[in-house]
Amino acid sequence: MTELNIPSLTPQAAWKKIQTEPKTILIDVRSHMEFLFIGHPTGAISIPWIDEPDWIINPNFLREIRQLVLGGLSHDSSGYNVPILLICRSGKRSREAGVYLLQNGFTNVFNITDGFEGELDDQHHRSTLGGWRFAELPWEQC
Repeated sequence: MTELNIPSLTPQAAWKKIQTEPKTILIDVRSHMEFLFIGHPTGAISIPWIDEPDWIINPNFLREIRQLVLGGLSHDSSGYNVPILLICRSGKRSREAGVYLLQNGFTNVFNITDGFEGELDDQHHRSTLGGWRFAELPWEQC
């Protein structure tokens, strides 16, 4: 099977889409621990792509996404066309998860480039080169 390309949005473009398209769903695919303790975009829903304790791909990922979009958040009769924005730490896991969703029938999926924290800088710090927090978009943490 050929690799599907998932469209990407900058954090700023993702935030604008959330503000202008009310059906848009923002899903944070990082682990539950990252979501809670590092922080997450305001309004994001946590559905890990890979999670503790085994750090394997979540075998329920597709089912959880389907429940979310088909369970009332979507106004689209199929649910597969509702805009889904995926975010992780730096944009890699969310890209993988997005390709998986496209392979399973979803049609309106976007990866947020640079993720929540962005890539490492020369001092091995995140949130200094890019990402949701670097862009000073709304976020929260426990």
